[in-house]
Amino acid sequence: MTSGSADRQAVVQGALLGAALILPITVAGALIDRAMDDFDDSAWPVTIFFAVLAAYALAGWWAGRRSGDAPLTNGAVAGLGAFAVWVPLRMLIWLVRDDSKGLVSGDDAVFTAGGLLGNLVFAAALGMVGALLAARRSRRSGIDAGA
Repeated sequence: MTSGSADRQAVVQGALLGAALILPITVAGALIDRAMDDFDDSAWPVTIFFAVLAAYALAGWWAGRRSGDAPLTNGAVAGLGAFAVWVPLRMLIWLVRDDSKGLVSGDDAVFTAGGLLGNLVFAAALGMVGALLAARRSRRSGIDAGA
């Protein structure tokens, strides 16, 4: 792994893969939340959270697999890109729903500073983990990572 710049195509593809996974996870979470009376007290929020974390790792894995140079950088940026694509989609879900939740304020806001910062950290870190796994796998198998 040499130091190099990010591979734009690999990062965009990884970010879009991550966002394509996060969107149905988020929509499913919103539908389950609407259908259940005690959603917050069930195992669903944790399950959905882990599914989103897996999407960040897969975004990084894809970007790391597709780039020969700087797989960790590509993975981190792809994970962050997946999160960046998800935020406006989450805002649309908030607009469509009939909840009384505030977007950034109130007792049960959709976006909190801690939640956003936590997602940024998880997206970058798990994107790097996914990229590291992809880079190690390609190195072991002897397959060129850019192919």
